[in-house]
Amino acid sequence: QVQLVESGGGLVQPGGSLRLSCVVSGSIFSIYAMGWYRQAPGKQRELVAAITSLGSTNYADSVKGRFTISRDNAKNTAYLQMNRLKPEDTAVYYCNADGSWPAILAGKAGYWGQGTQVTVSS
Repeated sequence: QVQLVESGGGLVQPGGSLRLSCVVSGSIFSIYAMGWYRQAPGKQRELVAAITSLGSTNYADSVKGRFTISRDNAKNTAYLQMNRLKPEDTAVYYCNADGSWPAILAGKAGYWGQGTQVTVSS
């Protein structure tokens, strides 16, 4: 019933910026929290950022001060603004959503997007 579609990934040079979008369709009335996870080749999937419907946020230490998560409820869309990108940010980025904040933080969200590739390289 609920579907998430990410977009905005691509190839960017170190120090550059990208903005990822996550469009939610279907019934969103039960969605309380949304988040962004990423997974690089050979590495574990990790939380990047998360946000509740009330605006509370959580960020990985590695992206604090560089990335910003936001929501536009009128457009049923979540965003991840990524600035001062580093090669270590290269990964597939996944949007997720759930009615439970702990589920989002634990990587156990009920709904996931298909992922969008971000490559940071010169």
